[in-house]
Amino acid sequence: MKYTFHPEARDELYEAVNFYETREIGPGLEFLEEIYSTILRIIEFPENYPRYSENTRKCLTNRFPFTVIYQIKKNEIFIATFAHQSRSPGYWKERL
Repeated sequence: MKYTFHPEARDELYEAVNFYETREIGPGLEFLEEIYSTILRIIEFPENYPRYSENTRKCLTNRFPFTVIYQIKKNEIFIATFAHQSRSPGYWKERL
């Protein structure tokens, strides 16, 4: 199964990587690896994670305070956001 990002989700991902890298060299790459590990878990078991809304699900990362919000579409996982868990909930809903 393939996956795609909403363009703003891709921007969020790179902003978070840059944030971690500006603090110290290394955590940005670790964060990116954790995100892709989370995406692989979602692809393997897309319906295992709790519903966030009627059409979306959420999967928490293991090491960083981020939630991957996604939709299961025909032969595709559509990632709507990489939401920091301290950020206002639902700010991304207009993306769907």
